[in-house]
Amino acid sequence: MGEVLSQEEIDNLLAALSTGEIDAEQIQDVNEKQVKDYDFKRPAKFSKEHLRTLEIIFEHYGRLLSTNLPVYLRKNVQVSVNSSETVTFSEFTNALANPVILSIINFNPLVGNIIMELSPNIGFAAIDRMLGGQGEPLDKAREFSEIEMTILEKLMVICMSHLREPWKNVVDIEPILERIETNPQFAQIISPSDMIAIVTLNIKIGDVEGLMNICLPYFTLENIMDKLNTKYWFSTMQDVNDEEYQEHIEALIKRVDVPLKAILGRSSVSVIDFVNLQLGDIIRLDTDVDGDLSVYVGNIRKFTAVPGNSKDKYAVQVTSVIREED
Repeated sequence: MGEVLSQEEIDNLLAALSTGEIDAEQIQDVNEKQVKDYDFKRPAKFSKEHLRTLEIIFEHYGRLLSTNLPVYLRKNVQVSVNSSETVTFSEFTNALANPVILSIINFNPLVGNIIMELSPNIGFAAIDRMLGGQGEPLDKAREFSEIEMTILEKLMVICMSHLREPWKNVVDIEPILERIETNPQFAQIISPSDMIAIVTLNIKIGDVEGLMNICLPYFTLENIMDKLNTKYWFSTMQDVNDEEYQEHIEALIKRVDVPLKAILGRSSVSVIDFVNLQLGDIIRLDTDVDGDLSVYVGNIRKFTAVPGNSKDKYAVQVTSVIREED
C-alpha cells in the first residue's frame, strides 16, 4: 500500500499545484502500467528464451563445422553464431540475392522443412578449394554450373549431417536434403506471412568470410516450442564421468578402419628399365625368400609375418610384434 498523506500535506500539495510550483505531469504514478503496441501482422511467436536456446544449439553446431569441414576443405574453418531474430518469411526471401544457395531440408520427424542459406562467396570458395584451388571466391557472382551444384550438394549434405548432435537434447532428428535452389522464388516452403526464426552463422574459410542463415519456421518447431528453453536444455544434459567418457572414446576408436599392408620387399629400377618391363621379367627384391615380411599399420611398422594363403586367397601369418621400444 502506498503512503497515506495527512490533510496538511494534501492542502500544501494543492496550493503548490495552483501556484504552478509543481507540474502535474511530474507527480504521475511511476508505477503506471506501460502499454506496448502489438503488430498483429507480426505475432511474437518466438520469445527471447526461444532464440537464446536456438543460439546455444547452433553454437554447438558451429563447433562441429569448425572441426569437420577442414577435413574436406583442407583449410582452416571458423564458424560462430552472429545473431538471431524473428521475421516473416517474405522479409527473409525479399532480402536474398540471386543467385543464392538455398538448401531445402526435411526436418524429419518434425513437420515441414527448414532452409540453410549459404553466401555465394563461401560457396565458390569451397568449390575452388575442393577442386584443388586456393579457396578464392569469384570477383563477380554468376550462376552455378551443374558440376558446381553437384559439389555444393555434397558440401551441404556434410553440413546437414552435423545437425543431429546439437538437436538431440531437444528432439532426435533425421534431416534429409530434398533439393538445392539458387532462385529464392522456388524456395517457398511456407506462407509469406508466417513467422520464422533466423540464426545467422559467420563462416570464415581461410581469408574468405561469409554468412550462413538457418531459417526455422514456427510451423516446423511448433510441437517442440516448450522444449526450446534453457531450463529444459540443461535438465536433459546428462553428466558423464571421466571413466565412462574414456570407455566411450575407446569404443569409437576400436571401430575406426586403418590401412594394413604387408610388403614383400623393395627394389630400385631405372626409368628406362621400368618402361621396358615385359611379361615374365624378374625384379630382384632386397629380401630373402625365407625372410619375414614387414607388416605396416598406416605408416608404422608393427609386425613381421610369413606369406601363405587362406581359403584360396593370399594371406600372411604374424610371427612377431614390434614394440615401440624396439
